[in-house]
Amino acid sequence: MEDFEQQRVALSTGVELDVIDIGPRDAPALIFLHGFPESHRTWRHQLVHFSDRFRCIAPDQRGYRGSSKPQAVDAYTPDKLIADIFALADACGVEQFTIIGHDWGGAIAWGVALAGQPGGLHPQWAGRVTRAIIANAPHPGIFQRLLATNEEQRGASQYIRVFRDLSNDAILEERGIAGILAHAFGDRVPSGGLQPTDEIARLLADWEDRDACRGMINWYRASPIHVPAMDEPYAEPPAAPFPKLEIPTLVIWALDDTALPPCNLEGMEELVPALSLVKVPGCGHFVPWEAPDAVNRAIGDFLPR
Repeated sequence: MEDFEQQRVALSTGVELDVIDIGPRDAPALIFLHGFPESHRTWRHQLVHFSDRFRCIAPDQRGYRGSSKPQAVDAYTPDKLIADIFALADACGVEQFTIIGHDWGGAIAWGVALAGQPGGLHPQWAGRVTRAIIANAPHPGIFQRLLATNEEQRGASQYIRVFRDLSNDAILEERGIAGILAHAFGDRVPSGGLQPTDEIARLLADWEDRDACRGMINWYRASPIHVPAMDEPYAEPPAAPFPKLEIPTLVIWALDDTALPPCNLEGMEELVPALSLVKVPGCGHFVPWEAPDAVNRAIGDFLPR
């Protein structure tokens, strides 16, 4: 699949992002957020499929590829990453939009949706997000509880502790993201067999930029999520109310995701009353490109025609 043409967009948050912006300018807008350790190309199949009838906007988020790569950890706190997306919408002249995210992009999409739904958490943005589509990204109100109580999810998330360990910076400097992935996952690193050779080559080239490597890792280091060690006690965290996401929300979940098992779906309907759930069996974590037809069909059925 060929490259998409990108444009450089300066945001009011102080960063510049390389952005895909295709499709009719007067059509409903879809903003696609990629995860770690990829780029806008996570959504390459969806961008082609939906750009005939939607305005499709897909940034390389801060810290990635050619976009701004501040090196301070606190430049990647979730509030800043969420603010980038509303600033991107402003820069593109988009008032209302559907937010779509996978992996870390999905985590930010949850925050964008909660802040920007009608009556949302951020008055300046409330009412701007009309729908949310999340692919294999844990709900923030569920994930921390699972890390505290669920051995399977805690075990699957130990790689985050590796990414946050400053003693591994030498590996990052010497071998880049590929090196720290191998250190964190060992033989559990996905082989990339479902990725075409040219896509693997693109990723490896992106990962050569050490400023980008540090930026990507800083997403983990700036996150407030606490990942206990395996030998720490398992205990239900104190009860705390979590705001409901009331807008129509589609969650697409690949069931063979070793980092995010299906336990993440338990109780989601209580936090997302207008939930549509599509499960994708026989598929791993990178569902947008591992099962593009299933993802396109689910999104197409969910969006208004």
